Amino acid sequence: MPVLASVLLLGCHKKIKQQEDEMYSRHLQEHIKLTIISTPMPDNKNDMNLLLLNDGQDVEKLRIKEITDSLYKKKLIAPLLIVAIHAGNRMEDYGAGGFPDFQNRGNRADKYDAFISDELYDFAKKKAGVRKFKSIVLAGCSLGGLSAFDIAWNHADKIDKVGVFSGSFWWRDKDTSARDYADDKDRIMLSKIKSSRKKPKLKYWFYAGAKEEDGDRDKDGTIDVVDDTKDLIGIIKNKNVCPASDIVYVESPDGKHDYTDWSKALPGFLTWAFGK
Repeated sequence: MPVLASVLLLGCHKKIKQQEDEMYSRHLQEHIKLTIISTPMPDNKNDMNLLLLNDGQDVEKLRIKEITDSLYKKKLIAPLLIVAIHAGNRMEDYGAGGFPDFQNRGNRADKYDAFISDELYDFAKKKAGVRKFKSIVLAGCSLGGLSAFDIAWNHADKIDKVGVFSGSFWWRDKDTSARDYADDKDRIMLSKIKSSRKKPKLKYWFYAGAKEEDGDRDKDGTIDVVDDTKDLIGIIKNKNVCPASDIVYVESPDGKHDYTDWSKALPGFLTWAFGK
């Protein structure tokens, strides 16, 4: 019996289950390891939701199994299947598809995008034995958050919501030491969204911590991760692609750039994404 199917069948014991699996990606031309976490399968399989999570190798640090278990037992979230994708070379696979940064990082982001949209979703659906999931959410932390946002924006026909923990929206096509560097044109993701003609039907959840770094490019007293996230949100709002209520921004005054603080924000994200 396939691992994922056994995880879901074991759900009849009313416990959260976690097991390891893997699949071969023709786009990335390598085997991808997956950590599968599932609440019990509902009577109606189409009530099962799907969370695709970048940096699946770090699920223990994120404490996602324990947090999901607690929220589900309290009946705060709907039935949920989590497919956490272990990163291969995250500096090549994560980024903005088709737009490597100034050091050529993210040069395989388009292939990773194709893996998520063309292969992983169908893999999860087939293994879970469902015709479709009630909702599909993509999320990630740091560079994985940048990747999640990019893929969700590109494939809003398949993805309903996106969660970004401390997204690397500083991702740029020019070094900040360059004389002609400018925030308004050289931050890759912000420029991409600003020029995009798409109007994706997405819902957005962003998190940033006020103590993640010391960087402050524009010397305005606000660290870059907060500025970059707020600037992206401003662009989305200005494009009127969704109601303002579909965008959630959470800022932790003491939040640092690590899994300890991301895990503290995780219950709020999960209840936003899958709350009953």
